Amino acid sequence: MVRTPLTPEERLRGERLGRLLREARGERSMVAVAASAGISAETLRKIETGRAPTPAFFTVAALAGALGLSMDELLGRCALEPAGSVESIESEASAEPTVVPLIA
Repeated sequence: MVRTPLTPEERLRGERLGRLLREARGERSMVAVAASAGISAETLRKIETGRAPTPAFFTVAALAGALGLSMDELLGRCALEPAGSVESIESEASAEPTVVPLIA
């Protein structure tokens, strides 16, 4: 089975996810967080570096739980609005910067 190449948007979303997870991990070791999520440290490394831009849903859910993040927060911070959509233009024009704590 041949896998369809990822779009630039999918790659960008994967990079955002990786950055968010890395920030949420903070000073905790990659090995400890990966073990807590039930995945390998190498899998976490690939996700954080963007080399695995489309991890499985249950992998992301396990990492979110291990890091104290909600799936809603991950979606909100990683999803891309379609370029030029009315919602994205309005939100960019009226958005005020907000600070979302990654770790409670």
